[in-house]
Amino acid sequence: MKDILLITPPFTQLNTPYPATAYLKGFLNTKNISAFQMDLGIEVILELFSKKGLAEIFCHIERSRDASPITHHLSPNTQRIYSLKDDYIKTIDSTIAFLQGKNPSLARQICSGNFLPEASRFEQLDDMEFAFGSMGMQDKAKHLATLYLEDLSDFIVECVDENFGFSRYAERLGRSANSFDELYQNLQNELTFIDKITIKILKQRIEEIQPKLVLISVPFPGNLYSAFRCAQFLKANFPNIKTAMGGGFPNTELRELKDNRVFEFFDYITLDDGELPVELVYDFVTSSEVEMPLKRTFLLENNQVIYKNNSTRHDYKQSEVGTPDYSDLLLDKYISVIEVANPMHSLWSDGRWNKLTMAHGCYWGKCTFCDISLDYIKIYEPIAAKILVDRMEELIAQTGENGFHFVDEAAPPALMREVALEIIKRKLVVTWWTNIRFEKSFTADLCLLLKESGCIAVSGGLEVASDRLLELIKKGVTVEQVAQVTRNFTESGIMVHAYLMYGYPTQTIQETVDSLEMVRQLFELGVLQSGFWHQFAMTAHSPVGMFPEEFGVIPEQNEITFANNDINFTDKTGINHDKFSYGLKKSLFNYMHGICFDYDLQDWFDFKIPKTKIPSDYIYNCLQKEQNFNTKPNAKIVWLGGKPQTEIFTKSKKGNSWEMMKVTFHSKTQNFDITVNANEGKWLVEMLEKVSVYSNSKVIFSQLKADFEQELEDFELFWYSKPMQTLRSSMLLVL
Repeated sequence: MKDILLITPPFTQLNTPYPATAYLKGFLNTKNISAFQMDLGIEVILELFSKKGLAEIFCHIERSRDASPITHHLSPNTQRIYSLKDDYIKTIDSTIAFLQGKNPSLARQICSGNFLPEASRFEQLDDMEFAFGSMGMQDKAKHLATLYLEDLSDFIVECVDENFGFSRYAERLGRSANSFDELYQNLQNELTFIDKITIKILKQRIEEIQPKLVLISVPFPGNLYSAFRCAQFLKANFPNIKTAMGGGFPNTELRELKDNRVFEFFDYITLDDGELPVELVYDFVTSSEVEMPLKRTFLLENNQVIYKNNSTRHDYKQSEVGTPDYSDLLLDKYISVIEVANPMHSLWSDGRWNKLTMAHGCYWGKCTFCDISLDYIKIYEPIAAKILVDRMEELIAQTGENGFHFVDEAAPPALMREVALEIIKRKLVVTWWTNIRFEKSFTADLCLLLKESGCIAVSGGLEVASDRLLELIKKGVTVEQVAQVTRNFTESGIMVHAYLMYGYPTQTIQETVDSLEMVRQLFELGVLQSGFWHQFAMTAHSPVGMFPEEFGVIPEQNEITFANNDINFTDKTGINHDKFSYGLKKSLFNYMHGICFDYDLQDWFDFKIPKTKIPSDYIYNCLQKEQNFNTKPNAKIVWLGGKPQTEIFTKSKKGNSWEMMKVTFHSKTQNFDITVNANEGKWLVEMLEKVSVYSNSKVIFSQLKADFEQELEDFELFWYSKPMQTLRSSMLLVL
């Protein structure tokens, strides 16, 4: 028995659990409230994609067609899959085991061909050897196995359940659902094939755990329908168990909830940070009191939807919420898939990542398309680097995984620096990646430090690659700055993904074309490795949504009784941005594979577009700008290398002789020497020990200069000399 059951409903990710329940369980541990968590998504997927599951799917189809053979009603692709059903049933368990990392030798068989049955998804395999030249056999096999699963997914959508998707279910019902009517009507229908699997697993877990309270976390619209199905089942079969909903979807979409039918399914809906609201709901559920204070919680009283926020207690600080706890989750059962043959792009679906946050909220908090009025963005609170790395060590011990995805809105550069230094000092071996803003704080030196600590990738918003629109968005960056920062990351060995946007209010067709040309050049020069185009969506809690007239858009006004986030609107320019979607995405797909840079931009579109006004060498010229050689007096100096070897020798010229020092350094990949005056060399060797990353002393540039000039002359001449620049380009960092 447990007090609370935490559920993530189908579907989010295949490769790693969505972290909300792990965060809550970690907090509940600090309060001695017992909890069990489950990711219904992965459990349903594993039941569905198994010998037994596929056999039931094919039987279901046969029954639904009165045992008649598959007829012309179905597409040729679906008929092909049906005719190969025995091959799918035979190969599914071993393929899933391979994707779980349990059957690596199968890669050779998958890659050799004639093992996996192939349907239409395999038609995109034009040049596998080229695409996977940089990724290897295991990744090639993962990609082929992913296409195999996507073929089966297409089959399920056509024959079994049109709402199915690996990372969403019935998403349409949750998108911009200003009224609860359509979702409510669907919940009166018979259970779908997927519903039945979900409910069967849930029933078994409820009987085992016997919780007093079930918390269902709904991160996305694609989880909403299943969340209600689960709550509906609980109300009908376990009426004594209280149900509550929280998570990203209610936090952004249900802030104006009025429809009391929602509370036929849920007793409570909480908003924003869940720790204190959940604690108070639990206290209320387990108390005999008729009324107790609550925090940011909707409930039904006298058949009216009431919002209660009458607790005087403050939300917990990030240092008080505990370490996320991934226990109970089936960590060894998640499956890694590779949808696109791009090493950076695959991070979202490949590998098991422990999820952490460096800071609550966003330190920038100004972007006009973003929900900056909501607490999850507005309230910025960083976590101390030492606490963060303590949590990393706890999670490594608990999960056996040393991969981390920091899921920040935008990780703060100064905190990233301190976390990296702490990781290196503790000699931890971790692999991590995060989301950033492309700001000038990411110097070449900071990027080298992040790489040394285990950072492998960053993703950030380039949005519309146009300086006019970036200023309108209040992004706080320019295209030139983005180019230089992405170059710094790439040259340090850190991959870069850019979020791209089209259709922003007042964006012209010319700006869309010019933005694509900027993106083409960034990929061609190799400073971007991955990207994704999103069409602008106006949300209710962003500056554009709150003040549409300032941005030249006319919103569609609807009565809100249920969800309110995405708002339909008309752009006063009258441009139909939808038509650019296919061309933008197709061009980017090719650029991510390193091809088609010589295509004319017109080739990507089946309608006339204007010529770009961006010079073909624009990004190249941005990258040629001279680096600033001024070093800030308070810049921290850090040496990443070990102790060098030294050799003193005498140099003579025109009857004069003086001592010189050869200093030999060993990096992980090479040895190199520098030669300096002997006195300077002795000072340098002592200084490197003081500024070593493993030293407890903090040395800044001004202290270094003062120390040098006590005995020697002209520090700047020494610091910017060729031998020191050699050292600066590898392991001696200015941060």
